[in-house]
Order: sequence, then structure tokens, then C-alpha cells
Amino acid sequence: MPQRFLADSSPFLIAGPCVVESDDLNVRVGDALAELAVKLGIGVIYKASYDKANRSRLNASRGPGLETGLRALETVRSATGLPILTDVHEPAHVPLAARVADVLQIPAFLCRQTDLLVAAGKAGRPVNVKKGQWMSPEEMRGAVEKVRAGGAPEVAVTERGTFFGYGDLVVDMRSFPRLRAACNAPVIFDATHSVQQPGQGRDGSSGGERGFIPPLLYAAAAAGADGFFLETHPDPARAPSDGPNMVPLDQLAGIVGLAVDVWHRVREAVRA
Repeated sequence: MPQRFLADSSPFLIAGPCVVESDDLNVRVGDALAELAVKLGIGVIYKASYDKANRSRLNASRGPGLETGLRALETVRSATGLPILTDVHEPAHVPLAARVADVLQIPAFLCRQTDLLVAAGKAGRPVNVKKGQWMSPEEMRGAVEKVRAGGAPEVAVTERGTFFGYGDLVVDMRSFPRLRAACNAPVIFDATHSVQQPGQGRDGSSGGERGFIPPLLYAAAAAGADGFFLETHPDPARAPSDGPNMVPLDQLAGIVGLAVDVWHRVREAVRA
């Protein structure tokens, strides 16, 4: 379990498939992430959701569910040694998820759900709260206060873009210093969901513009993000969820490596 999100000497990475899939695929991604952690000298947390409960359509793929999904995540941790992060959607799920997950995550659409935030704080795990797509950085102070009131040992906040009309998101790079000042917490940039186009895919699913992931990630590294969040998959076109805005696994190392380099160069320049 990570002692803390933020290491002064390097950024950290949260990465993995959108949703828990087969053990073979989950571990394949985890092995690649473990290798990347060693190669770049950064902390890496494996992310996958056991249930995507906020899909727009009733028949959309949601994942294997609580029990099966948590068992699969345990397999990843045993096989790779990586700490695990997963979403929680209901207060009743929190104690069960906390038995397996090293970090609990509050989805953006649920960042104002008081009972869920307090329950996550009571679980004794670090909590990552994703900023709602309609909220200002300063409005996230209340969400963080709720988690801290529950007793969470550490809280981080993730920027994932703001709604711009219908079906598109924009990222305001001022959010990183503003979130840190408002919440007094490490700030993460979710580069993959920031290029999501809600409702613009086939059959009402989300589309995405993955070509914008690298430039936004590098800009966030320079603008003050403490960590990076990237969903990744060996074959995004076949992913059951969010494929258009995921990074192909074979491209992940190059993209993250350059972002880490930008992160270090900017901080060295500021210190000079």
C-alpha cells in the first residue's frame, strides 16, 4: 500500500484498463506497468473498476461486479506487487473494496455524494476524488473535507476536464494550482477521460479523441500536476468500455516517459 500519493522527487502514475477484464489481460497490463515503474523510477498504482455503474444505457458493459471484480484485482496485486485502486459507487461497497484496494476512488459524477465520501474516508485507505465535470476547482474543497472528516489518511483530487457544451470537455490548466490551493492535496491529471466525448460514440456510448492525450498530459506535467492518470489497453478497439479514449499499451511507456521528463525539467527550471 502506498504510504502517500505524493513523492517530492517524482510524479506518480495511476493506470490500467477501464474495467476489470480477464485475468490474463489484467495481469498483462499489470506486468507492463510494473516494468514501467522500474524503468522510470516512479510509483505506479494499478487501476481498474469492478463495476462501471454510471453507464448511460441499461445494456452497456459494466464489468464483472463486486465479488468477481475484487477477486480479479487481488490476482493482479499478487502477480505484480502493484498497489490497487478501484472505484466505489455505494457506501455499502466501501468496506468490501477496502479489503482489496489500497486506494479508493470516487467517480466524478459522485463527488458530491456525502454518505459515499464519508464512508470512503472511514475505510482507512487513501482516497482519490475525481472533480465533477461541472465543478470549479474551489468547489472541490467541500468534497475533500467530507473525506477527511471520515478519517482518510490521505486525499488526492483529480482533474478530468469540464463540460463544454454537449459531448465535449476542455481542460483549464489553471486548475492544478487552484485545486492544490483550495484542497491542500496532491492533484492528479486524468488525461484519458479529459479527451472523452460523452454520448458521441456508437449506440450512445462515449467517444474520444486519444490523439490529444499526449499534448494535454505534457501541458499538465508543466502546469503543476503531481500525478498522472491514464487508462490503457492492449487493444483499445476491443475494450468493453471507453476504448476511444484509452492509450494503447504499447505506446504508454513513451508517452509517460516524456511526461515525467517534462515534469522534472519544469521543476528544475523553477528551482533554478
